Amino acid sequence: MIKATLILDDGTRFCGYSFGAHINTSGEVVFNTAMTGYTESLTDPSYAGQILVLTYPLVGNYGVPAVDFWESGHIYSQALIVSDYSSDFCHWNAKESLGDWLKREQRPAITGIDTRALTKLLRERGVMMGRIEIEGIDDMPSDMYYGDINYVETVSCKDVIRYNEGSGKRIVLVDCGVKANIIRCLLRRGVEIIRVPWNYDFNNLDFDGLFISNGPGNPDNCQATVINIQRAMQNNKPIFGICMGNQLLAKASGATIFKLKYGHRSHNQPVRMVGTERCFITSQNHGYAVDNKTLGADWVSLFENMNDGSNEGIRHISKPWFSVQFHPEAAAGPTDTEFLFDEFIKLL
Repeated sequence: MIKATLILDDGTRFCGYSFGAHINTSGEVVFNTAMTGYTESLTDPSYAGQILVLTYPLVGNYGVPAVDFWESGHIYSQALIVSDYSSDFCHWNAKESLGDWLKREQRPAITGIDTRALTKLLRERGVMMGRIEIEGIDDMPSDMYYGDINYVETVSCKDVIRYNEGSGKRIVLVDCGVKANIIRCLLRRGVEIIRVPWNYDFNNLDFDGLFISNGPGNPDNCQATVINIQRAMQNNKPIFGICMGNQLLAKASGATIFKLKYGHRSHNQPVRMVGTERCFITSQNHGYAVDNKTLGADWVSLFENMNDGSNEGIRHISKPWFSVQFHPEAAAGPTDTEFLFDEFIKLL
């Protein structure tokens, strides 16, 4: 086996073996504690620019399904780190092994690393930049800082895309890196979707509601989107945002965003609907959060994280505008909060 090393910004080294593409790379090193869903996570555009560490020890045993089960058309994560890779796989809808898929997608991966020790380090010191060096490969990636790059621009669609034309209410979907299951959840509810690039001025379009998607990176790099949302807020059309959409709606309202120490990336994040005793288990993938203290007088927190008290959603006290930090479409993960799509549709 070919040796591979993960080198963190603080100089810590984790040595293992390559089972993906033999390519050196760099990115922000983050961890996900979910037990399943590596296919969905790797194809989630929100992981663009990040080296994904999976804490569940055995990875690859159910292979990789057809593209119909992915969250986008290809892998967005910079690389994958696991403890124990299984090249032997068995599942009714598997089409290839995880290792073969990573090689075909030109993404490096390392197995044999103590992911428990790595995760503990990231929890204590916070997420940090890192690079992967494959034995015998001399090319080195250029230095970068994750928060300085507008990853939303790199993953957003380039042209306007329409779904279900002429059927039901019309929704503008601002694509900041939208997951495929968000589109599926909306289409199942019989609406027409106009999917537009992240910086597209959609306000001249004829639509009944605005949807702001998830996406990667620092929301402060998406000022063009914020300006367009602020223009949309000059009328009473319903607005619903998810993940990055929660942060961008908050910024459009005047609130500020801050970077979490190590983020929320898992399928078991508990959230509480503010003002009630209703709690939900949610799927999450984000490294930034809304600062509750900066919400305007017309805005309130909608959900809060039961682990650290951070914001998990906002709503306007009189307008039909709300957003959540977690993923109610949850692929993979729990579907406790998919009803929020129905609440949005009722507002149209």
